[in-house]
Amino acid sequence: MGILSGKRPADLGVRNGNLKAAPSSPNAVSSQATDAHQIASLACKGPQEQAMKALKAIIEGSPNARIVETKPDYLYAEYASALLGFVDDVEFYVPPNAKIIHVRSASRLGYSDLGVNRKRIEAIRERLDQAGA
Repeated sequence: MGILSGKRPADLGVRNGNLKAAPSSPNAVSSQATDAHQIASLACKGPQEQAMKALKAIIEGSPNARIVETKPDYLYAEYASALLGFVDDVEFYVPPNAKIIHVRSASRLGYSDLGVNRKRIEAIRERLDQAGA
């Protein structure tokens, strides 16, 4: 990764059923936020394993995306911008016995992302819906 990729956060993951809070800057979205960063969680239409498998396939098929960590209920990926290599950290979490997937997508550097993180999650939502997962 390049100089504009920033340093991978050491505090990502699920803690007490929550993903890391969104930063104060407008370059992030989270389904667990209650402010302007809020985005709807993703629907989990079938079994959790099916949804996570579909999610993994969607990310693996995305340009400039790399999966960093997967667990049965959690997936963490990095997305790099094509032009300058800015990196966004994207996390997905399926709570036990839930039919939703919580999501957090945040830029590592900068202040504004021009809506990139929100657009990415909405595109993933659409592809997940198409997959019926």
